[in-house]
Amino acid sequence: MSLETENRVPKQQTPSSTIDFLESLSRRKEIFRGYSCVTEAVKRDNAQHLPPWLKKRMPILREVHGVKTILAEGALHTVCEEAMCPNLGECFSQRTATFMILGDICSRNCRFCAVRGGRPAPVDEREPENVARAAGKLGLRHVVVTSVSRDDLEDGGASHFVATIRALKALPDSPTVEVLTPDFGGEEEALRSVIEARPEVFNHNMETVERLYPLVRPQADYQRSLRLLKMVKQWGHGIYTKTGFMLGLGERQDEVRGLLQDIVDVGCDIVTIGQYLRPSPHHLPVVCFYEPWEFKKIGRWAQDLGIRFVASEPFVRSSYQARGALLTLAGRE
Repeated sequence: MSLETENRVPKQQTPSSTIDFLESLSRRKEIFRGYSCVTEAVKRDNAQHLPPWLKKRMPILREVHGVKTILAEGALHTVCEEAMCPNLGECFSQRTATFMILGDICSRNCRFCAVRGGRPAPVDEREPENVARAAGKLGLRHVVVTSVSRDDLEDGGASHFVATIRALKALPDSPTVEVLTPDFGGEEEALRSVIEARPEVFNHNMETVERLYPLVRPQADYQRSLRLLKMVKQWGHGIYTKTGFMLGLGERQDEVRGLLQDIVDVGCDIVTIGQYLRPSPHHLPVVCFYEPWEFKKIGRWAQDLGIRFVASEPFVRSSYQARGALLTLAGRE
């Protein structure tokens, strides 16, 4: 597929390895009890007829079960599960996960996201300590913490991020911490409080190009997200800033270049770029599947513009191999 031809989709084929993997998980009900996204993912992949390069290796189910058991003990959520991440098996088999705090119901309804929208539950005040306890049991050296959007809370959930960062940094073998936050409704004091808690990496995703925001993220604002990243860089001396976006929603080549330039202009250190995959028939359809060489090409654009660390592949997601990016940047200084 040519980047100049935005609506052309490559010949579609069913990736049997992906479907076999998901169906095998679905059959293992003793391990994946209540794991509704498995069935939905099988239906989704059969309906979309994903191209052959969108395949995943079978994980070690024993290791996956171990991670799920530790998460269940603390009644914890992960974005890996809630967002139906295609890397779940790989990450869980390596005993890594991205914790999703502030519940599993989002106050917004982005049309690309598998996380449920609706009226969020009350905040669990024990959650920060439970996250720290689970991270300790998993032996994590780098912990990624994200959340649903909580527009119902005065500070957008910022104080809960602060409490979670502090709980993690109080562990005997303190891990490095990366946060992936919502926009906190543009409230600067909420943002400043999270910065002052000193995570090593502060991530806020742009998700898509500016033209598509009303369609893809109707409750978000492109310029507000850029301002957030700029403020983190200005106020958070020594904190690496990070963002990510998806391809396949109908963006044009010039718009992708424009987004990358905007990311450079706010001083972002790390960028992740991945293929949008439709979570269900109720979500936005995939306009096009980009081939691996096209991800490499766009990654080179980002590097040529001066972004210090770029991950650009079909299966790249925000926190995929996040520790490697941090170690790479820290090793250069």
